[in-house]
Amino acid sequence: MKRTPRLHRIYNLRMALLAYVLIPVIIAVSAAASWSLRVLENQVDARMQEDIELIARAIRLPLSHALERDRRGSIQQALDSAFNIDVVYGAYVYDEDGQEIARSGQRRDTVQTSEAAALAAAGDPLGEFSEAGEEMIFSYFVPLTDTGGRINGLLQVTRRGSDFSDYIAMVRQGAMMALLATCLLLAALVLFGHYGAVGRHLRRISDGMTQVKGGQTDRRLAEDGPAEIQVLSGGINDMLDRIRNSQEEIAQRQAQETELRLRLQESEKLAAIGQLASGIAHELGTPLSTVDGKAQQVLRRDDLDEGLRQSIGKMRTEAARMEKIIQQLLDFGRRNPLQRVSMDIGALVRAALEKMEQDIQQRNIRVELPESDPGISLDVDPIRFEQALGNLLANATQACREKVRVNWRTIDARQIEISVEDDGPGVDESNLSQLFDPFFTTKSVGQGTGLGLSVAHAAITDHDGHIEVDRSTDLGGARFRIILNGGNS
Repeated sequence: MKRTPRLHRIYNLRMALLAYVLIPVIIAVSAAASWSLRVLENQVDARMQEDIELIARAIRLPLSHALERDRRGSIQQALDSAFNIDVVYGAYVYDEDGQEIARSGQRRDTVQTSEAAALAAAGDPLGEFSEAGEEMIFSYFVPLTDTGGRINGLLQVTRRGSDFSDYIAMVRQGAMMALLATCLLLAALVLFGHYGAVGRHLRRISDGMTQVKGGQTDRRLAEDGPAEIQVLSGGINDMLDRIRNSQEEIAQRQAQETELRLRLQESEKLAAIGQLASGIAHELGTPLSTVDGKAQQVLRRDDLDEGLRQSIGKMRTEAARMEKIIQQLLDFGRRNPLQRVSMDIGALVRAALEKMEQDIQQRNIRVELPESDPGISLDVDPIRFEQALGNLLANATQACREKVRVNWRTIDARQIEISVEDDGPGVDESNLSQLFDPFFTTKSVGQGTGLGLSVAHAAITDHDGHIEVDRSTDLGGARFRIILNGGNS
């Protein structure tokens, strides 16, 4: 039968010792204690009855003489002296006809006249329990005789039944306490014996295995203790040595496989982007050329006002820019050399935001920039770097609720940081490893190609930098940090 994990944790060697050793011993001790307690209770009951008998016999002779001489005062004095003893509940004297002639006690627990006469006539001592109201009473009867041996009266000495039950209850309580103490002592001895002989060694083995499980693969067990424990520890150490050798061999093979897999994935990513870029160039190249050609024809007209001419000129400029971006996508897989020029970071950020101005105004998004421009310049390819910034800003504006923050600063003499933060939900940790993969997107179909962040990542990488992603400390959303080497203030 297979044990459940919870039962497996509960049922251990300590519990087995308690179940198979301590519990049978406790049962045997309890049975012996129960039998001994019954014997003791019988002896206590007999001894308490004997106490009353001794008192009755002690005052019997003085009472017999006083009764024979009809000295009522001496009879009462003898009864009072008996009653002063704590165990006596009441004392009574009857004549030979069963009539009470003297008594001493708080209550009247006498017998009927006929019954007293019969007891006196019987001539034998008698002890019995009877009810007096709601209380049990033990009565001991002793016949009184004159000097000639003739029975001339009866003595009754009583004791509360509760004296018997209370004392026996006290004996039982003491016996139970002793039994409980014995059981606890036995349990302590068993547990101590288990710990000293086996438990501490098994705990040491368990702690060692926990450390190995936690990553301390070099941990080995001390081979001491009883011979069986030493054999067990030695076997575990041998097993750990073999596991470590196997893990090292597997790690080497996995490292080789990982390197090959990463190379293959990178090649597949570049090929996929190149294929997509070729498709985009094919689909958009002709329409863009047509737009540019038509715009050029319109510009040749002499009747255009200056405002319209400037607008059409801007259309040609943006068309040319689109063609250049497509070319950059084509160059992404080939990593063409960058055309670096010195550019102000603030100018690059504002240029990227200007292209998104309409969307920002429509969604009523607040974009926070530094209160004073730090005036930091970088040697970058303006088109690719502005495209990377634009992709990050577009991602932030799509994810935010109402606020986007852009900041840039010099970390030290060799590094510059540009951060883009938003107050949106942030990036799910499960997506971090795929965030910059080509075509990976969390947006619904038709709302994202999954190329924005991957293109930004490729551009920053080509600029000898990297992008870090974490959570904004005060806005609560995502924070993208571009870390670049170099720069001029």
